[in-house]
Formats: sequence, structure tokens, C-alpha cells
Amino acid sequence: MNTIIDIFNILLPILYAMLVWFYAKDFLGNQPLHKNIRALLLFPTVAIHLIYLTLRTAAFDHVPITTMFEIMSIISFGVAVVYVSIEYAINVKGTGVFILFLSFLFQIISSLFIEDLIEVKQVLRSRLLGTHVTSALIGYVGLAIAAMYGFLYIMLYHNIKAKRFSTYYLKLPNLEILERMTTISITIGFIFLGIAIAVGIVWLPSAFEQFSYFDPKLVITVCIWILFGVSIMAKRYYGLRGRRFMVLAIAGFMIAFFSLTIGNLYFTDFHNFY
Repeated sequence: MNTIIDIFNILLPILYAMLVWFYAKDFLGNQPLHKNIRALLLFPTVAIHLIYLTLRTAAFDHVPITTMFEIMSIISFGVAVVYVSIEYAINVKGTGVFILFLSFLFQIISSLFIEDLIEVKQVLRSRLLGTHVTSALIGYVGLAIAAMYGFLYIMLYHNIKAKRFSTYYLKLPNLEILERMTTISITIGFIFLGIAIAVGIVWLPSAFEQFSYFDPKLVITVCIWILFGVSIMAKRYYGLRGRRFMVLAIAGFMIAFFSLTIGNLYFTDFHNFY
């Protein structure tokens, strides 16, 4: 099995590089051949990545969350999953080169430096912990991609307002599509963060004798989850849309990023497993 894992570890960055290449060629040239190859590669690449993560979990008896480089592979997978969900929901491919480049970047770093760890702390072997961390990572990836689409929306909006129509901006989806893509990304982030919170609440009492539901990281995550839940409700029922919604998507992710960064630096409760 280790040989298969090593092969997949080499294969994945190659597949993501090919995807980025064909999405870039299609973005710049719009040739049918590039469209066809890109379409044939996308789903198998994500499926192979899922198999790779599953094989690593089975071979080493822990979900690949024990080192930064294992986590990078999950982030790469999360980016691809969020993008595939958006592309299949809206059938718009104009941002694939930008989003999938992130998958390639995270995966090539992971593939270069990942280690096959057999001896890890017992707590890191928990499948519930693996589900908790993986869901949280995919959730934050969704929010990050939403912020990227929000940034593209605002840039495109100002260029349209200033009547600057470069070839680059003409290749992007229109404002309405970008808003839909942002909404889907936020919804995915909200759902996966909700799963992470629910699993964490169930898992904590069985994992630690002394625990608190007021752990700073848990409280921060719940607050971020509520913030984006409110934004989804405001968009659906109170007409929050356009630039205001995009600014909220960007600001919400920045709050999440800085809050978690500060939480990791200054709070050292039981939420530290390493």
C-alpha cells in the first residue's frame, strides 16, 4: 500500500499542474480541445485525491492531520472540492485557473515534504478528531474562496464603473455570476464549519477529562459560524446583495483569519493536540 501512496503523492501535483495549464489555456484561448481535456481531468483528479487521503488514513491509522504538510494536502483537496461544487452548480469555468492553482500550490508543497508518520499521539488517531479538523479546514477554505470571489467582484465592478474593459476582465464571469459563486462558497463554508462544531461538541467530553465548551478556539469558530449564518439569512430574506454582500464576505473572512491566528498564538488550552 505504501508504494501506491507514494505513486499518488507524486501523481497529484502533476494532475493539478495539468488542470491549471488547461484551464489557463482555455481562459486565454478558448479552444475546444483544452475544454475537453480540462473537463475529463477535473473529477478524476479530485477522486484520486480522495483515494490518496483515504489510503494514508488506513495505512498509518490516523487521518492525515498530524503535520503541517499532511494538512496542506487536505487544504488542497478542500479547495478542489469547493471549486468542483461551484463549477457543477453554475457551469462557469472562468475562475478555475485561479482557484485550482491554490490546490496545485498546497499539494506540491505537501508532496515534497510530507512524512509517513506511524508513531503519533493516541488522540490524533481519533476518527472523530479527523472529521472535526477536516470539516473545519474545508469550511475555512470555502470562506477563503468566497473572499476571493468577493475581491474579483469589487475589482470588476470598479472597472465597469470606470469603463475600463480589458481582455482579462472580459474573461471573468459577470457580476451576477460572481455573486452566486460567492454565495455557494459561503454556504459550503457554513455547512462544513457547522459539521466541525457539532463533531467537536460531541467528541470533547470523551477525549479529555477536563474540558470546557468555552475553549477560545471553539468560541471563535462558533462566532464566525454565526456571522456567516446571519449573512446568508440577510441575503436570502433581507435583500443583502451586490457590493455590500461582497464586502461582508471579505471582511468576514479577514475577521476569521485574524481571530484564529491570534487564537493559535495566545491561547493554549486543550485544543492543542501536538
